[in-house]
Amino acid sequence: MRVLLIEDDRKLARLIERALRDEHHQVDVAYEGDSGLDMALHGMYDVAVIDWMLPERDGPSICRAIRAAKLSTSLLLLTARSQIEDRVAGLDSGADDYLSKPFAFEELLARVRALGRRFNSTLSSEELRSGELVLDLRAHTARRAAQQLDLTATEWNLLECLIRNSNQALSRQQLLDYVWSYERDVQPSMVDVYVSYLRRKLEQAGKRDPIQTVRGVGYRWVSDYA
Repeated sequence: MRVLLIEDDRKLARLIERALRDEHHQVDVAYEGDSGLDMALHGMYDVAVIDWMLPERDGPSICRAIRAAKLSTSLLLLTARSQIEDRVAGLDSGADDYLSKPFAFEELLARVRALGRRFNSTLSSEELRSGELVLDLRAHTARRAAQQLDLTATEWNLLECLIRNSNQALSRQQLLDYVWSYERDVQPSMVDVYVSYLRRKLEQAGKRDPIQTVRGVGYRWVSDYA
């Protein structure tokens, strides 16, 4: 899964990030509320783990903004507050789950897995499918029917992003943010280059090109073609 962590305690953030990566999740980290919200609104995440107390903007206001944008991202709110009224306030802000500090990392990981299962119906624990195309999320391999696809890590991430958002038009910037994770020196034109690489490999393994160009916007994965 793709997970966004918004936590201003950098030591704790590093520990959580490492634990999530050990579970084979893709993780982006923000340390302030405003930057975290910007990433949440543009990064297409499955789950966001959000601390309550943050510089610039607190966790509940981030949850409200994400819900106002009608994103399907699952939200897990972390806080040292443990009173019932605090839990109610956190859940009422739009959080799907609530975890009090201090917590066991095993419980955090279990809650992230549960949120991923509950809110992303296209995701199984190990595979992502679109027609005859299958992505193994643990091994980072892909096959179309019986044919294995020889993809680079960047091509695989691009394919994952497109399939997760099947039949939706994605802008070049959205794809750039997802695949290159906010690397500052990568230009949007790089998306076109890698789409052409991916198309070439997909066409070698199938009859039709499932990546549709959306003029003036970007690209769309057409699931019926896969």
